[in-house]
Amino acid sequence: MNKKFLVIITFLFSFFSVFTANADEKKVKIASDSTNAPFEFQDSDKKYVGIDIDLINKVAEMNNWDIELTNPGYDAAINSLLAGQVDGVIAGMSITDDRKKTFDFSDQYYKSEIVIATTKEKPIKSYEELKGKTVGVKNSTISQDFILKHEKEYGYKVKTFNEASQMLDSLKIGDVDAVMDEKPVLAYTATQGKDIAINMDAEPIGGYGFAVKKGTHPELIKQFNDSLAELKASGEYDEIVAKYIGKSDNKDSAKETKKATPVKNQYNISSDSLFAPFEFQDSSKKYVGIDVDLMNAISQDQGFNVKMNFVGFQTAVDQTLANQADGMIAGMSITDERKKVFDFSEPYFTANSTIAVKEGNDKVKSYEDLKGLTVGVKNGTASQDFLEKNKDKYGYKIKVFDTADTMYESLNTSSIDAFMDDEPVVKYAIKQGRKFSTPIKPEKIGEYGFAVKKGTNPELIEMFNNGLSELKSNGQYDKILDKYVGDNQTSNKGADESTVIGILKNNWQQLLKGLGVTILLAVVSFILALIIGIIFGLFSVSPSGFLRKITELYVDLIRGVPLMVLAIFIFYGIPNLLEMLTGHASPLNDFVAGVIALTLNSSAYVAEIVRSGVQAVPVGQMEASRSLGVPYARTMRKVILPQAVKITIPSLVNQFIITLKDTTIISAIGLVELLQAGKIIVARNFQSFKVYGIVGLIYLIVIYILIRYARRLERNMK
Repeated sequence: MNKKFLVIITFLFSFFSVFTANADEKKVKIASDSTNAPFEFQDSDKKYVGIDIDLINKVAEMNNWDIELTNPGYDAAINSLLAGQVDGVIAGMSITDDRKKTFDFSDQYYKSEIVIATTKEKPIKSYEELKGKTVGVKNSTISQDFILKHEKEYGYKVKTFNEASQMLDSLKIGDVDAVMDEKPVLAYTATQGKDIAINMDAEPIGGYGFAVKKGTHPELIKQFNDSLAELKASGEYDEIVAKYIGKSDNKDSAKETKKATPVKNQYNISSDSLFAPFEFQDSSKKYVGIDVDLMNAISQDQGFNVKMNFVGFQTAVDQTLANQADGMIAGMSITDERKKVFDFSEPYFTANSTIAVKEGNDKVKSYEDLKGLTVGVKNGTASQDFLEKNKDKYGYKIKVFDTADTMYESLNTSSIDAFMDDEPVVKYAIKQGRKFSTPIKPEKIGEYGFAVKKGTNPELIEMFNNGLSELKSNGQYDKILDKYVGDNQTSNKGADESTVIGILKNNWQQLLKGLGVTILLAVVSFILALIIGIIFGLFSVSPSGFLRKITELYVDLIRGVPLMVLAIFIFYGIPNLLEMLTGHASPLNDFVAGVIALTLNSSAYVAEIVRSGVQAVPVGQMEASRSLGVPYARTMRKVILPQAVKITIPSLVNQFIITLKDTTIISAIGLVELLQAGKIIVARNFQSFKVYGIVGLIYLIVIYILIRYARRLERNMK
């Protein structure tokens, strides 16, 4: 009896303990900004972090708040608070007399200051030194109020920007001589590898506070203040701040950059696959090049792991923007347009572009000699921009190419008189046996940088910059460059790839693997397309008007979208849609995406083949069968479909052949099938005519076998 009583008492005590704990827990809705580093921003895992985020979470933990934290942006957060949709706001919000009329504020949790910053090479140490110079400032900020107020006093000009990124970019290129912004923001920017130096004392403008709507939730303000005092006393507050901007006074933040620590076990880095000498496959089928060696050396120096995926330039761009890759290194020029969507490292290579002509051509020695000639250039490159800009000045014509190998072949066949390309690429081509000469001094067209999607993976940029600086100081950087474009560049080992036999001897395994992927992709896609196509084909001849309309809509929609567009949409669009719905990146395998695209595309045509096959059977056979009392489904199964199958077999085999050839389009999303394998080989040996001839011959043999089989099958069916 005593034991039973003890069990009951224990149960009741546990129940009321849990109930009391839940009762003490208070639901608190907090809104914050979304893009105000270092106070609130998303890290590489799409999780909001920052001084404000860490602080409010710590306060919530100390006061047993069941916190619901959202990051709609500064203005939206304020409006939500005024509308009573949230209980409080913490968003780097300055405490001012005007705001106190509407909000109740906590004690100041961060001293708010604004400060002048410049580049490291052109320091400014006093306001008097700003005379005659241009100062950049963000619109509608306290910094703008300060700068405008003292404009006449110190004799500088003011340039206003809507975004901090635009303002900092203008500082970098010399469009403005200095900028003014909040000190913690500029200090954090300096820790991310930006060329920022602070050499002046900051101007105090008040402080940041946690806010609630006036007259509401005084208990939240009290609990926040008590917790803040406790955190400062214990040193935890200083740890939170130091985590993002360090412990210094930031008088020269650029000199106090912390060594970043990886936040992932492994970073996925996308790269080009056909851009020697920056990334290409050597004769052992291993990817090498300046970018490859540089990325591996930096990751080793900084202590983080990388997995490099060589998918082609445009695919690397798309994967990085779709969060399928953490960053990309692919000889990517740093431009103002790209800065709108990417964050770049410090430049790791100065990009020069050069004019190349046939070896022995002594007629072209300057740009003036190009008058009346045709100059080739790759599409979407800085070289193209340069040629377009100077076309009228020098009087040449421009011919645009998608790939370097076709451009080189056009020069050999005299379809063009010269071409312009990146200097290291041309030098590498010459070392591989191309008979080119470069008679004109190269033009500086930009700089290459390592890139991440804007606002993501800041630690990756910092680690890259730190590692690059270390490699340059210890001489390893120069060794990497000299390995590929210097005089001591090592040649590829293996058979002589200037002959067809040599190409096959060195690359037969790679070509065979590509063929295997092509056949597997075609077979899997076509089997699935048969299943879907037959279903919709039967729907299209169904007595049901609804099913016929559904089939018509499906067929028209799929056939109306080009296969390449469909593949790109599936590979990048579906993961983006899932990310918008779930908040998590869900990369799609390139093979799976290719199968889905080919299946959808082929199934629409199979449905039409099935429909035409059924309708080719004389209608009288359906009528005769039904007049004998045979049900519709049984008539289709026993009478119509057996005849329709015989009629459609040749068309279905032909559709499979089309699907097999369409696999080449899937290389657009980075899948290495037979054609892409050929492109990779060409990028190394520049033997485009021979390599693509081999690839074409392989396709011809496979398709010829299929055609012969189809004809035999057709004869047997008869």
